[in-house]
Amino acid sequence: MSKVVTGKVRFSYANIWTPKSINGSEEKYSVSLIIPKSDAKTIEEIQVAMEEAKQEGIAKFGGKIPANLKLPLRDGDIDRPDDEAYQGCYFINANSKDKPQIVDKKVKPILDPNEVYSGCYGRASINFYAFNQNGNKGIACGLGNLQKLEDGEPLSGHSRAEDDFEAYGEDDFLS
Repeated sequence: MSKVVTGKVRFSYANIWTPKSINGSEEKYSVSLIIPKSDAKTIEEIQVAMEEAKQEGIAKFGGKIPANLKLPLRDGDIDRPDDEAYQGCYFINANSKDKPQIVDKKVKPILDPNEVYSGCYGRASINFYAFNQNGNKGIACGLGNLQKLEDGEPLSGHSRAEDDFEAYGEDDFLS
């Protein structure tokens, strides 16, 4: 499999603590990785890894690479034009049956599910492989591990308690 460790990306739709079924499929851990278009190094590494996965998958594709092959790297400006978080970025949806290890900047395990969330920034180890299922042929992105680098504005639509209440002092609620 073709492995890539991304540069700094933003995590979205982070189902990384508990596996989730999407449209009745098998439960998996998953995350959407939002990659700035300015991160040429990560984009190039992903393109090379996808090309390697295509070559490795020729047998699965019946001996040749199909013209309409589904690829995991998508353009946020085209595929998510109404979502501000995806503007000026590419994105990849990565998933795995296995729970990813989640670590901090110093590569120490993070155990608190509230610490890593949709909207924070980090790196991901991902791999690419060919698939041919039910007439759908393409390259998929497997999720390896995640490293949180810094906090970001939550993308869940839920505000954090610290953000809601930190401006108030204890005395503000006594009257």
